[in-house]
Amino acid sequence: MPELPEVEVVRRGLEPALTGRRIEAVSVLHPRPVRRHEAGPDAFAATLTGRTFDVPRRRGKYLWLPLTDGDAVLAHLGMSGQFRLDAPDAPLQRHARVLVDLADGVQLRFVDQRMFGGLSLSPGGAELPAEVAHIALDPFDPAFDPDAVAARITRKRSAIKRALLDQTVVSGIGNIYADEALWRAQVAGTTPSDQLAPASVEAVLDAARVVMADALAQGGTSFDALYVNVNGASGYFDRKLRAYGQEGLPCERCGTPIVREHFMNRSSFFCPRCQRAPRKHG
Repeated sequence: MPELPEVEVVRRGLEPALTGRRIEAVSVLHPRPVRRHEAGPDAFAATLTGRTFDVPRRRGKYLWLPLTDGDAVLAHLGMSGQFRLDAPDAPLQRHARVLVDLADGVQLRFVDQRMFGGLSLSPGGAELPAEVAHIALDPFDPAFDPDAVAARITRKRSAIKRALLDQTVVSGIGNIYADEALWRAQVAGTTPSDQLAPASVEAVLDAARVVMADALAQGGTSFDALYVNVNGASGYFDRKLRAYGQEGLPCERCGTPIVREHFMNRSSFFCPRCQRAPRKHG
């Protein structure tokens, strides 16, 4: 699933193309991506036609397209959702699901191979959709308070990596950037949060912000063709990963081979020397 840098790359790509543009027509090519619209695909298309997009917004991994009348289109990218900007007569992508014809000859396409994602209308959601209201601020939000977030994390008994992945505590950080942040901060992901000093947690949060800023500058992380920007280009941050996906390769700090372990039905990658796990008692 795309994490904060990948979603922000998409948001930035959409901003100049969508802001202030009127929706001339909507075509739903497959009903599943608009399944949350209970009135059906035709009603979804009809309710958007004639309205105007405002500036696209994001919180953490969550993206929405505000409308100037106060509603919003909430975008769930899922595992393979993409937005593409094309001319209306350009060849369709194989997995194009929803087409939105905009004024001035621009077509916004929602492409989703696996169709775990989708689009839905959020009434009154332009400022913050109700569906996203429970999501915590991310480290790039001007109102993000690292001291308060660190204090909240140190009150948890779960592993620090689990806390980082909890989107109600801090948003935007997924499996890739959690591993990268923990490697940079030299903290074992299995360390119980309540055994860490607030300063150590703040160091992890700062490392997450830095690594995601670096990823954003590289266009995000692409491991396959399922994540691309609005022009179809891949991100290149996978070439700068220091922990995630580096199993067996030498740690850039100490030379110890990076280890991979199972974690929450996923994988964790870390240096067993630089990120020495705390000893278990009893």
